[in-house]
Amino acid sequence: MKLLAERRRHPMALVVLLLLGLLLTGGAYAVFTGNSSASAQEYTASDVEEGEKLFVTNCATCHGMSAEGTENGPSLVGVGAAAVDFQVGTGRMPLQMSGPQAQVKEPQFNEEETSQLAAYVASLGPGPAVPEDEYLDTSQGDAAAGGGLFRTNCAMCHNVVGSGGALTRGKYAPNLSEVSEKHLYEAMQTGPQNMPIFNDANLTPEQKRDVITYVREISETPSPGGAKLGSLGPVAEGLFVWFFGLAAVIGMTVWLSARPK
Repeated sequence: MKLLAERRRHPMALVVLLLLGLLLTGGAYAVFTGNSSASAQEYTASDVEEGEKLFVTNCATCHGMSAEGTENGPSLVGVGAAAVDFQVGTGRMPLQMSGPQAQVKEPQFNEEETSQLAAYVASLGPGPAVPEDEYLDTSQGDAAAGGGLFRTNCAMCHNVVGSGGALTRGKYAPNLSEVSEKHLYEAMQTGPQNMPIFNDANLTPEQKRDVITYVREISETPSPGGAKLGSLGPVAEGLFVWFFGLAAVIGMTVWLSARPK
C-alpha cells in the first residue's frame, strides 16, 4: 500500500489509469454485445474454397479478383455472409442490368452455392452473419412490439403495412409481403441499397424478430373491409372513389336528366 501511495503522483499514473479504463470498457462492451447478437454461421475450408471459385467466375468482373472492389462494383471485404446471402438469395446479384437499384429476379445460384459464396466473403473480413433460426421463428415474436418498431423505423418508405412505395431518382422500397423471414432479417442487418443499417445496437435480434412477426402477420391477415386496393392507404382509396364514384354519379345524373325522345 505504501508503494502504491508513493507512485500515485507519478506522471504516468494518469495514463495507466486511462488505459485500464479503456481496456475494461472495451472488454465489457464486447461481452455484452456479443451475447445479444445472432451467432455467426460456421463454414468449412471446403466451403470457402468452393465459394472463391464461384466468386472468381461470376463476381470478380465487378468486385475484383480479391473482392477489393473496382469502378464497377464496391469492395466486399467486411460486408459479411448476411449481405451475400441476401443479395444472391433474392436474385439481385449477380446484377442483370445497371439501373437505379438492383432488381429482384430468380436466383442464379442454389442454396448450397449461395452459402459457399457467403463463406468466401465472410473469410475476407468480419461482418454480419446469416441469422440463426431462433431469430426467424415468428411464433416467439411480439407483433404488437414489432408494429411499433416498424412504424417508427420503416413505414416512411415501406408503407405502414409493408406494401412499399416510390422513392427518389427512380428508386423504390419493395413490397415486403413475399419476402422470407431470413431475407427480412438480413436486410435490416446489412442495409441494402437505400435502406439504413439496423445493427444489433439499433435493433436487437429479438426486436428484429418482432418486426418480422409484424410484417408476416399483416401480410397474412385478410382485409375485413373488402378489396385492399394494393394496401396503399387512403390516397389509393380516395382516387378509386374519385374516378369510379364520381363517374357513377355523373352517369346517373345524365341518365335521370335526359329527356325522352
